[in-house]
Amino acid sequence: MAVEHDVSESRYGKGRDALLDAAVRAVAEDGLRRLTYRRVASEAGVGHTLVAHHFGSINALVEEALQRSFARSVATISTRPGSGDLHALFAGLSTFADVDEVDQAFQFELMLESRRRPGLRPHVRRVRDAYVEAISTELTLAGLDPDPALGHLVYSAAEGLILEQITGDDRKATDTALRRLRGLLAAIGRPD
Repeated sequence: MAVEHDVSESRYGKGRDALLDAAVRAVAEDGLRRLTYRRVASEAGVGHTLVAHHFGSINALVEEALQRSFARSVATISTRPGSGDLHALFAGLSTFADVDEVDQAFQFELMLESRRRPGLRPHVRRVRDAYVEAISTELTLAGLDPDPALGHLVYSAAEGLILEQITGDDRKATDTALRRLRGLLAAIGRPD
């Protein structure tokens, strides 16, 4: 009996994750304002009452989808997370939009919508702060002493380049700008 319970728990989690992934795709494609239980259910291939059953509200669905999306994204911020290798950090940032364009589009949609829905701001802020922390950790491991402003600056530059990449598809310009930013950071880290 215990094995059956574990299997059903595993299926429950996978089903819930599939609904969260469907919500991420739906928002990335149609925007947050068009998100409904029916749209998520259609994307996931299930009945809309199942979505309501699992999450209870669209807000709860969006909050959990944001956490899932972020968890996937932050794992690809560097090709060698935790190494402090600036080349790996910027290689990760360079391919960030390629690897998870849907997650990035979803997160940008939520960022923009948080202007109109103040209730989203704390969730968006937590994600932003976690990205800044992940980048700051890599910079610290690379031998830089990033104050909070430097970590935020690098995050903001990368975020703008990623937005440009997912909306403009100019990978060469993104890579050139990231190489320049990496060079500036490397120069900051060199002793005089």
